[in-house]
Amino acid sequence: MDWVTALPPGGEKSSNTCLVIVERYRTTPIFLPCHKADTAMDTAFLIWNKVISHTGLFKNIISDRDTKFISALWTNLHKALGTKLSFSTAYHLQRDRSEE
Repeated sequence: MDWVTALPPGGEKSSNTCLVIVERYRTTPIFLPCHKADTAMDTAFLIWNKVISHTGLFKNIISDRDTKFISALWTNLHKALGTKLSFSTAYHLQRDRSEE
């Protein structure tokens, strides 16, 4: 997953950035027009609506974006999915009164 930025302007509402997603088993990449000012939530909904709803969740993501953006992206994807993202700490692996 990577962003192509600084695209030439095409009008007031046109996109100036393109999110490129390459899936390992697809023969063609996915190009999603977006805006440079889009937030992690905007990107999460874009990925959800255009990719995950058709192909399923990713097994891994390779991106050169910073970890804070990727973390926010996954947090917002979990919100869109309606799932609760819970964390456990080392040596205290019980979560929600269950054994892992």
